[in-house]
Amino acid sequence: MDIKIVFLNGDLEENVYMDRPMGFSFEGEEHMVCKLKKPIYGLKQASCQWYLNFNDTIVSFGFKENTVDRWIYLKVSGSKVIFLILYVDCILVFYMRLRSFYLVSLK
Repeated sequence: MDIKIVFLNGDLEENVYMDRPMGFSFEGEEHMVCKLKKPIYGLKQASCQWYLNFNDTIVSFGFKENTVDRWIYLKVSGSKVIFLILYVDCILVFYMRLRSFYLVSLK
């Protein structure tokens, strides 16, 4: 699953300003800047803010974050196992159904 607008789904925790893009400056307002409401691609805070938002959402659905690699999530429900693996702006989803194994004692 490739996410094209992944960085627009985060929220900025601090005020971030940028120069106006070419063609958006008006006479007498050249000194004005734009205040960002959402992160944009290339902004240093963008990937971190998206990850925090994604983490909160996915944990609310019962997924557990891997303690070694924070980009891997696991959810076990009965015999079903789901892995979510994040890589930059892609999500890999793996689904398995485990079979029941019984231990038989032989005497």
